[in-house]
Amino acid sequence: MSFGARALIRLGALKHNLGVIRSTCPDARLMAVVKANAYGHGLLAVAQSLPDVDAFAVARLPEALLLRDAGISKPIVLLAGVLAEDELAAAIEHGFEIVAHCHEQIALLEACKTGKAVVWLKFDSGMNRLGFDPDESATLIPRLKKCPAVAELRLMSHLASADERANPGTQVQLDRFRRLAAGFDGEISIANSPAALGWPGLAGRNWVRTGIALYGVSPFEGQTGSQLGLKPVMQFEARLIAVKPLRKGARVGYKGRYTAAADSTLGIISAGYGDGYMRQFRNGTPVLINGRRVGLIGHVSMDMIAVDLGQGGSDRVGDVATLWGPHLPVEEVAPWAGAIPYELICGVMNREAPEIVD
Repeated sequence: MSFGARALIRLGALKHNLGVIRSTCPDARLMAVVKANAYGHGLLAVAQSLPDVDAFAVARLPEALLLRDAGISKPIVLLAGVLAEDELAAAIEHGFEIVAHCHEQIALLEACKTGKAVVWLKFDSGMNRLGFDPDESATLIPRLKKCPAVAELRLMSHLASADERANPGTQVQLDRFRRLAAGFDGEISIANSPAALGWPGLAGRNWVRTGIALYGVSPFEGQTGSQLGLKPVMQFEARLIAVKPLRKGARVGYKGRYTAAADSTLGIISAGYGDGYMRQFRNGTPVLINGRRVGLIGHVSMDMIAVDLGQGGSDRVGDVATLWGPHLPVEEVAPWAGAIPYELICGVMNREAPEIVD
């Protein structure tokens, strides 16, 4: 067995989290967001273990094609839509649902002469990213309903600050979206993970697009997934590859970033920024070894990090070091790099094949 850093993926935790999300929105339909290799957890393994979701969502066409080629027959939504004729043709051929967020995409649909697709018309309710101005809804909705290439029209928007429960902007966005959807008789979607967990009134015909919470990570700052009843799906771990004395005054790693304040024991772990363990991690970043937390010391290298194991420990070469996981939440680790949990889990490089377990 190799000693390199790897992700351990627990599919049982994934299924548990889906149950938690469904319990908060029992009347809603669930769209599992599996873009970016299922947030670093493995696109196919995750999708194949979620037969009970109503649809999957990806960012781009190649991700959707991977799912179809693997036999995933559920609806698949292209969240960024398509921007070329060949992409639209492929989406129609494979039965993908597409998001339309700009006039160029509407022109592409209206020029299409072969086939139809379910289309999610996206409105910008206040995030100022993708989507049409809600004031255009009165003309765009009937225009797309008449378009021969549109098999069914649905409406969508995206919340900018639902992870901040006290932020008044979320209610402004919700009210704006509700007004434009008030006379619309089709399906709609505005709820993401924080909306599903923090704004439970978003049910009924609203599709919930569940991303980060599905993987057991809290969307709320200062709160872990376990505090929300979720279980982390990923454990990122490596191994001790060296244990040696660390003398007072010794400088550790590139540029001698860390100087030992007292005699101790140095541990070298087989993980670095080449594995997705960010170079920005500061001295003191917690790492879990043999049931206790030890601190990172020195710069993160491409393949290795150093930790202070303390005095009198029994740590040995080959022992497992957990960089984040069930007993060391990624929500706690991420701030040490000035990052958010999304960056860490999506950034795992998988130089070592992940281990998938139930």
